[in-house]
Amino acid sequence: MNVRIRPLERRDRADWEPLFQGYLTFYKSSLSDAQVDLTFERLMSDEAEFHTGLVAVDGDDRPIGLAHILFHRSTWSPTYYCYLEDLFVDPDARANGIGEMLINAVYDESDKRKCTRTYWATQEFNYRARGLYDKVATKSPFLQYRR
Repeated sequence: MNVRIRPLERRDRADWEPLFQGYLTFYKSSLSDAQVDLTFERLMSDEAEFHTGLVAVDGDDRPIGLAHILFHRSTWSPTYYCYLEDLFVDPDARANGIGEMLINAVYDESDKRKCTRTYWATQEFNYRARGLYDKVATKSPFLQYRR
């Protein structure tokens, strides 16, 4: 499969949204249309220093995977941290190394900004993805709490 990673572009909206909705569905979540619109606009904004979208595209330049990145400051570092907030590959395109390609592209973006940490979270039951994550990163011993 001929796949490459590139920045998300405005023209990708029609292909991006089903991928994002697939990601939300996987995690049994949903967002209002207004929030989906806002998310896309944030990814397209001049705030690319803080929000960045990447897509894996097929040979026809059609998005088949996505990675949404948020850069933020840390109290523990003089530089930024890189949070991989969303990662999803079209189920029909899986098992072709696309998830790993997206993660490596996130690492490249993180390195360009000299981030001292790149991190993400997944649910305990996401065993297939965790198999990849165990290859490309180190599992943190921390638990996440929310309100």
